[in-house]
Amino acid sequence: MSKIRVLIIDDSALIRQMLTEILNSRDDIEVVGTAEDPLVAREKIKQLSPDVLTLDIEMPKMTGLQFLKNLMRLRPMPVVMVSTLTERGAPETLEALELGAVDYICKPKAKTETKLRVFSDELVDKVRMASTARVQAFQQSKSTHSTITISGDYKRVIAIGSSTGGTEAIKVLLSSLPSNSPPILITQHIPKVFSKSFAERLDRALPMNVFEAQEGMIIRPGCVYIAPGDFHLTIGISGSKKVCRIIQTEKVNRHRPAVDVMFNSILESYGSKVVAVMLTGMGADGTNGMLKLKHAGAITYAQDEATSVVWGMPQAAFNAGAIDEVLPLQDIAEKMLKSAQKK
Repeated sequence: MSKIRVLIIDDSALIRQMLTEILNSRDDIEVVGTAEDPLVAREKIKQLSPDVLTLDIEMPKMTGLQFLKNLMRLRPMPVVMVSTLTERGAPETLEALELGAVDYICKPKAKTETKLRVFSDELVDKVRMASTARVQAFQQSKSTHSTITISGDYKRVIAIGSSTGGTEAIKVLLSSLPSNSPPILITQHIPKVFSKSFAERLDRALPMNVFEAQEGMIIRPGCVYIAPGDFHLTIGISGSKKVCRIIQTEKVNRHRPAVDVMFNSILESYGSKVVAVMLTGMGADGTNGMLKLKHAGAITYAQDEATSVVWGMPQAAFNAGAIDEVLPLQDIAEKMLKSAQKK
């Protein structure tokens, strides 16, 4: 079996050495080259034809974002952003995903053996996954979706789970929904420093009100609630109203927030009155919760393989018999809204 060929792009010699040692320690990965800036990287991509790039954001001569934009327009390929992720830098990383990067990982701050081992395993997982991802060329002017016009007589809440590739898939899915949509609850696997910035970015782009979910927020039509990073999103009751409950219990399926936690809580609060959607992502988080929802009478959809960056979570749910229909991303919104009107 041929190895995954990786090119590392980072201006720090120390980081280049560390990433090289980590990736070369695995039998199925080979670092074929390193580059200290995007101009050197451009030539090495031509010479070495790597399968996956790791890319820093802050670099000399050209930023990682400028380089990524050019790359995804001219020679689309899988890219994992390896950067110092902070709340201040979250918009840049979200922009990298918008431009076509497959995933991101934070450079380790503390150099403890445990932290480095966790970072190493995560980096290897993301590079392996990126090597199988579907990467599309970046287009400067993406076609805008016309808003779906459906009367707002909704009987069901919408619940969405996603992971790798999900930030862009969510944006595409919600971009055609009207402002009078039913309440939408979303668990996207996302770090703590990103979820607020992600919600704000969507809020600016969409007709609905988009929030990073907070404890006690009343769940209302026309609003989207995104699970905050490092917390599970669940549903509670306050008087006659359903509200967001934010909890920090153990990780589930290695994730917090976890899709299964949200789906299970929605089942308890809404019973069958749910439309559940599984979007692109690695792993199987959400499969068990979705299967329970389907058995209870919820309507369930999954994104198809052709439009998913990684067809892991949708495939796992489909294989478990938890999905009513598998659809291309662009066809889910209208189906989902129409289904939300059903008793």
